[in-house]
Amino acid sequence: MSIKLISAAVLAATLSTAAFAGDMAFKVTDSYARSASANAKTGAAFITLKNMTDTDDRLIGVASPAAKRVELHTHMENDGVMKMTHVEEGFPVMAGEMIEMQRGGKHVMMMGLNGPFEQGATVPVTLTFEKAGEMEVMVPVDLERQPKEGHGMKHGKGHGEGHGNGHGAKHGSASDS
Repeated sequence: MSIKLISAAVLAATLSTAAFAGDMAFKVTDSYARSASANAKTGAAFITLKNMTDTDDRLIGVASPAAKRVELHTHMENDGVMKMTHVEEGFPVMAGEMIEMQRGGKHVMMMGLNGPFEQGATVPVTLTFEKAGEMEVMVPVDLERQPKEGHGMKHGKGHGEGHGNGHGAKHGSASDS
């Protein structure tokens, strides 16, 4: 065997192991995406992730061709009003633990949708982890799913059309994220 062939084989094995490790680092146990209406300019994805490794990691970024801008968001209470905010530092995912993105809490925010979310379709979402790298998830659109009890119930109006750059704006209802 030539040196070039051995080097190529080692490189191929290394790359396939890295891809396999990234694929197995996190397990998606539940996900769905939704928008408030067919004409909504914003949508959200809710993904439950389990860190299958023995190493703490952090979800630091998100992307999707479904929207012009995609960010990690959460809701926080400020003076009795729930406000949505961009979480620039991402979400920690401890070894062996899971994070559950839910309406009224952590979620993937999609602003400037490139088209309507249609029931039964799927939305590609790329999750970027600090250590595990990128992972693509196909998130099913479920416009009929209701929030889990206690989530998404205490918000004002206006999540759909008026989000724009509205970080800190009141919004969300039982039918929104």
